[in-house]
Amino acid sequence: MAQDKIRVQGMILYGHHGVSAAEQAVGRPFEVDVEVALDLSAAGERDELGATVDYAAVCELVRRVHAAGPYRLLEAFADRIAKVIVKEFAVEAVTVRVRKPHPPVGSVVEAVEVELMRSAKSLS
Repeated sequence: MAQDKIRVQGMILYGHHGVSAAEQAVGRPFEVDVEVALDLSAAGERDELGATVDYAAVCELVRRVHAAGPYRLLEAFADRIAKVIVKEFAVEAVTVRVRKPHPPVGSVVEAVEVELMRSAKSLS
């Protein structure tokens, strides 16, 4: 597996994801991190966007997946992001983190986060 990585951290999207009707009606911000693993040696040598994954395109893909919601579970939202990234980009693996800040869980909690990893090999 590639040692090289590109990370998009702290993307904030406002959505109506959640299990409860109140969460779905009111909405809230969600935070998304994406880490793709791929060989970046050609990009380093050639200094050309075509030799890497365009992180602006990754952000646009996350926005498209988000807009296709709402999702009841963070797990479903993260899984969809990961699968589409592996399908659309030449990456070996992807790690996706989706956070719900200050979730309604009956306690003061900074955030709940789901992290999942998918590889091109496991999805082929």
